[in-house]
Amino acid sequence: RFAGVLFLLRLPLFSHCNSPKRFSNLMFRLVQNRIGNTLLRLQPWASLVENLSTALPETIHECSDSEAIWNVIVGRAGDRVSEDEVFSRLSNDEICNRVNLSDALVHKLLHRFRDDWRSALGVLNWAESCKGHRHSSESYDLAVDILGKAKKWDRMKEFVERMRGEKLVTLNTIAKIMRRFAGAGEWEEAVNVFDKLGEFGLEKNTESMNLLLDTLCKEKRVEQARAIWLELKSHITPNAHTFNIFIHGWCKANRVEEALWTIQEMKGHGFRPCVISYTTVIRCYCQQSNFIKVYVVLSEMEANGSPPNSVTYTTIMSSLNAKKEFDESLRVATRMRRSGCEPDTLFYNCLIHTLARAGRLEEAERVFRVEMPELGVAMNTSTYNSMIAMYCHLDEEEKAVKLLREMESLKLCDPDVHSYHPLLRSCFKRGDVVAVGRLLKEMVTKHQLSLDESTYTFLIQRFCRADMCEWAYSLFEEMISQDIKPRRRTCSLLLEEVKKKNMRESAERIDHIMKTVKLTSPVK
Repeated sequence: RFAGVLFLLRLPLFSHCNSPKRFSNLMFRLVQNRIGNTLLRLQPWASLVENLSTALPETIHECSDSEAIWNVIVGRAGDRVSEDEVFSRLSNDEICNRVNLSDALVHKLLHRFRDDWRSALGVLNWAESCKGHRHSSESYDLAVDILGKAKKWDRMKEFVERMRGEKLVTLNTIAKIMRRFAGAGEWEEAVNVFDKLGEFGLEKNTESMNLLLDTLCKEKRVEQARAIWLELKSHITPNAHTFNIFIHGWCKANRVEEALWTIQEMKGHGFRPCVISYTTVIRCYCQQSNFIKVYVVLSEMEANGSPPNSVTYTTIMSSLNAKKEFDESLRVATRMRRSGCEPDTLFYNCLIHTLARAGRLEEAERVFRVEMPELGVAMNTSTYNSMIAMYCHLDEEEKAVKLLREMESLKLCDPDVHSYHPLLRSCFKRGDVVAVGRLLKEMVTKHQLSLDESTYTFLIQRFCRADMCEWAYSLFEEMISQDIKPRRRTCSLLLEEVKKKNMRESAERIDHIMKTVKLTSPVK
């Protein structure tokens, strides 16, 4: 996504622009119309493109090859009715014939066409015909996964047979096949694949059995997995992981009593339940908001010689934080410290977040500046992000920026897009769009960051609220071009705003996407 991460670099709204200079002029015209001459203090966007062209030359070159091939396939009139048509277009294109083909490029293309199995197979067949190129097993596995996702079972089976002839089928291949069958509700087919392992030169053993059981449990087919295990256990020996798979499966199905019974069964087979076993049950109780049972299991762990670890306590604290029970969350942290459990980075990240939400700024700063360094606990990006978010929430943006610069200078960890979210929010809050542009430019040129779904959504919504729907729509098009599905709520908001501005073509485009693309819902 690097080549198109930022709408300031390549707005689809201006896709007819052929030169950086012309693009720069159009960009500034839009800028001047919206926020006046103040934005002219920033460097020209053309220089931003120039900076990027020297930042990561290999990445950009790979992206440009991918873009060229993509345009050959999708940029011409006519439907792509078969992989043969795609193969023909690529084979007869001069630009594609000059491309330096690599496994990484093939993987990138297969990923881009993961929802278009015909184009994906066309790309694979074309790559195979290129002189000197031989597909890796990963490329074949990706193709199998794409066909499985499209539920093209016959084609997938043909492809697997071809792989079998070349002795390329691995347990990873089998995992993808079984998971696609199970995910489509065809769990019997997943079992049939396991039954035929010998035909692929693979063995039915504890590892492959656990793979099947895990596949079924993750698709909430734990009862079927249980029945299969009862048939297999006489000639395939289970291990501790087998029982942990069932514990997770029962908890995923919200049947925690069966999970507890599995722990007892695990003991009967001579395996001692580990911290993972109990923590899975605790996570299930947390999801049910049954914290009384959480503490019962916590005490049981301590009594049975499987003391809770940092992950266990952090899981409980995170669940309490989600319920805004910050004081209780801090009591759990105190219990952990008294138990002698060694804290890790994830625990401290959660603790800092909890202290910040509880309004205990000085304690959060002490944990960050004193306690973590004294105990030798490494700080990561999320640690800094928690502190940056806290400062921005308290309108202490200068401290947040100072912390960002500290990350850069110490080089203990690198900023990510979420390091910038609170700062961008603060800029929008005070109406400083110039600072928004400056931060976005820094994200790309200084840290080579790509925008993710949450960042696109945030920016689109904020630009709409700032009455800058031209920029919001440009981001929306950029988001679609990067194969990132927008949220339905985002589409609805943007559609309403462009209609107010009489942007008819944009409104038609958004309406078409809402009708034809499977949109995402907010994460609950």
